[in-house]
Amino acid sequence: MKFNLVNRTFHLSWMGLSAYALAMLLLCSLGIWQLGRAEQKKQLLTEQQAALDSAEINLNQLPINDPAAVRYRKIRLVGHYDEARQFLLDNHVMDGKAGYFVLTPFLPEGQRTAILINRGWLPLGTDRNRLPDLSMRAAPAEVAGRINQFPSLGIVLKGAEIPTESWPSVVQVVDSKVLSRKLGYDVAAFQIELEPAAAEGYKREWKIDVPIPPEKHLAYAVQWFGLALTLTALFIWISVKRTSEHTA
Repeated sequence: MKFNLVNRTFHLSWMGLSAYALAMLLLCSLGIWQLGRAEQKKQLLTEQQAALDSAEINLNQLPINDPAAVRYRKIRLVGHYDEARQFLLDNHVMDGKAGYFVLTPFLPEGQRTAILINRGWLPLGTDRNRLPDLSMRAAPAEVAGRINQFPSLGIVLKGAEIPTESWPSVVQVVDSKVLSRKLGYDVAAFQIELEPAAAEGYKREWKIDVPIPPEKHLAYAVQWFGLALTLTALFIWISVKRTSEHTA
């Protein structure tokens, strides 16, 4: 196929034109998809902030049936800690260091289901066989924090949900049913992240975030559209080169 444009004659094959059109469709579709994902993530972050700004929930009066619907909501809860039986959630990195999240069961007054309170992060010691001392100086009877899902890992190996026998018990992935069997009482399928100012906690830097932020999706979109632009420039250059070869 041959046509003239801006005083130049282009020689194109139907196969080459079809391949170019398909590649452009794919690249532009991926760019548009990433733009859509960026908008979704922005909306999710807005919803998370709105949840944090909402009124505090008293969990003694309002048990949670749908944790996802109240994720990131602030809570207050009266009861007592089960200090003797705590969990160390392994393989979590903070500031470039490996360590544990400390999950302590809290038994609310008037309820049969305990809630795991994430008291923060501890660095891993030089010897994995020596676990940190998690004892409390004065266990508070009231906790405040926010509702969240349990921390997750990118790769989960078989048996990662099985806790070690001794206390504190080390576990890789939280399965509330498995931990309930070990404790001998029910555990809720969500955690409470202890507020940063509360006593008897460790390093806490709770954030509102998403696995991939909107800015990264926008960067991916720019890359896809950039590839489409590069492909177009390459396609035009090859067509002009063919024209020169035909006229030589």
